[in-house]
Amino acid sequence: MLLPRLYVILDGTTLARAGLSLLGAAEDLLSAGVGCLQYRDKQSEEPMIRENAKALSSLLSGTSCRLILNDYPRLVQETGADGVHLGQGDERVDVARALLGADRLIGLSTHTDEQVVLANSVGADYVAIGPVFATATKRNPEPVIALEGVARARRLTSKHLVAIGGISLASAKEVVAAGADSVAVVGAILSTGRPVRLAAQEFLQALL
Repeated sequence: MLLPRLYVILDGTTLARAGLSLLGAAEDLLSAGVGCLQYRDKQSEEPMIRENAKALSSLLSGTSCRLILNDYPRLVQETGADGVHLGQGDERVDVARALLGADRLIGLSTHTDEQVVLANSVGADYVAIGPVFATATKRNPEPVIALEGVARARRLTSKHLVAIGGISLASAKEVVAAGADSVAVVGAILSTGRPVRLAAQEFLQALL
């Protein structure tokens, strides 16, 4: 597959609330066997995001774990990230592709059937769909699409499909059964109060 079954988002706000460090959490996730990390930071300024992304890239160097940078296509090559994840209000996919070329991954968030159809035609490597369930990791989340929304997205795109939003250990397998190739997880791994490595290992086992 283009991406592994489990895709963990290192969200700056969630990490801070949980009392976790960015690199410490990344080390735990890497040791658990997680194969893709996205760095998402809506609070820090660009220079700090650049330095954090460089540190993550250095940590992952020599491993098979991919690093996706949220929102900042211009920082991808500079920091050594493997790709960028774009929201509906971010840089257009074609502009990001012209900047990054064919060897970097570009993902695009979608929340409606119409957005999935458009994402299928604009050159994104993978499509993210959500929120599948209610989520507390975004300030103003889009309406919940439920498992039916994942199934509809699966019918509308042949691209790698990443489901996101409120996915728990108990629901992860249902989300895959509905059509997702990967599940993106934030709070159910980073905000449980339990060791991050253990929480990630449980997800990996559940998704076998």
